[in-house]
Amino acid sequence: MKIERQEIGTVEILSPQGALAEDDAEEFAALLEKRSGGANPRVAISLQGVSWMDSTALNGLVAAADEMAARGTRLKLVAVSPTCREVLELTGLSQRFQFFEDPQDAVRSFL
Repeated sequence: MKIERQEIGTVEILSPQGALAEDDAEEFAALLEKRSGGANPRVAISLQGVSWMDSTALNGLVAAADEMAARGTRLKLVAVSPTCREVLELTGLSQRFQFFEDPQDAVRSFL
């Protein structure tokens, strides 16, 4: 699995590519756990390049969102593909995240 990383100021933007399923979803969830559990978690996830995700990826997103909420912030999702957005809405999980079309808007939301 390829996950592009970009830092804009103190915010890290993670951009996984392809389907988040099976081993790739586990790798993604482990990375999210590590990043959201840091001292100052400022993470945005670009889902533009993700065609779909399985329950492991969803659980990873929810766990990261919960951890960040406990630290007083929210996990930001950027450029969510239509399929992933539909999955989040159908599972009732979309309310746990903030959605942005542009990474710069997600970064500004941490201020």
